[in-house]
Amino acid sequence: MYYLVAVLPDRIQAEAAYLALEREGVKSTILGRGYKTADEFGLIDPREQAKKQARLMAYWLIPFGFFAGFTFSVITGLGTFAWAGEIGDHIIGGLLGAGSGAMGSVFVGGGVGLVVGSGDALPYRNRLAAGKYLVVVQGSETLTRQATRILRPFEPENIQGYADTTSSV
Repeated sequence: MYYLVAVLPDRIQAEAAYLALEREGVKSTILGRGYKTADEFGLIDPREQAKKQARLMAYWLIPFGFFAGFTFSVITGLGTFAWAGEIGDHIIGGLLGAGSGAMGSVFVGGGVGLVVGSGDALPYRNRLAAGKYLVVVQGSETLTRQATRILRPFEPENIQGYADTTSSV
């Protein structure tokens, strides 16, 4: 599956482009105020992706951190928290390790999800928030090339083609 995304400055141009595509038999979708939203169309929200990635990493980093902190306390025998007793000292070490695992999941999982998980979705979301409109065509490579020729006269701010590499065709 191939995608073509054209960014148009206003609703009038977006509708004109949509109608020109429709006249040529090319199905398209308009995203923007009064039409589909980014969420309805399926543009990934990078903040949601970051939260999901952080949660996923927390599932294994927090228990691993607890085990690592507990083990470190047992092996070194430092007695850092001697007031808690021997077992309490090890448990506090484990809790500190679990806290480190939680921080790691937020910083690494959330940060990586925010930076890598967004792809081009964030710039398109920003353009929608600025009042611009997107005209999106989905189909074969030939169809997206035809749509590109039809959309060029409308002088879009940006026109970008994508190939969906996740589907098996």
